[in-house]
Amino acid sequence: MKQDITLKVNGIEYHLSIEPQRTLVEVLRDTLGLTGTKKSCNEGECGACTVLMDDKPVASCLVLAVSAQGKEITTIEGLAKDTKLHPVQEAFVKKTAIQCGFCTPGMVMVAKAFLAENPKPTPAQVRKAISGNLCRCTGYQQIVDAIMAAAEANT
Repeated sequence: MKQDITLKVNGIEYHLSIEPQRTLVEVLRDTLGLTGTKKSCNEGECGACTVLMDDKPVASCLVLAVSAQGKEITTIEGLAKDTKLHPVQEAFVKKTAIQCGFCTPGMVMVAKAFLAENPKPTPAQVRKAISGNLCRCTGYQQIVDAIMAAAEANT
């Protein structure tokens, strides 16, 4: 039986009727069409599905959509304002921290939340912050460089 819920995603309220077992990543991608959030391991191991829930990073593959009611959900699509990329997105582009791009949305979301709490990190702190997000292409150095550049841009 479906359940009626209201989700606030990227500042927009959505009134939905969904199966209670559906995960947040499924609803974001399949129902709302927000495909920037990637669906990969479905076990919370890779970080590709990371979104912000009340400004904290969560693996949306592990969150039931019904439990996201009353929370502010931000996806990668919600970061850019008008045609201006968020500073973290901009830094990822400038530092070529994107290869295939599959992990990039999750990495950017983790980086945004991390920099909000630690605006002047060390490279070691950045590496620890992104340790839950897997990347098969970059070797991580460009990602660390991008996050450090975003931190410097905000000072």
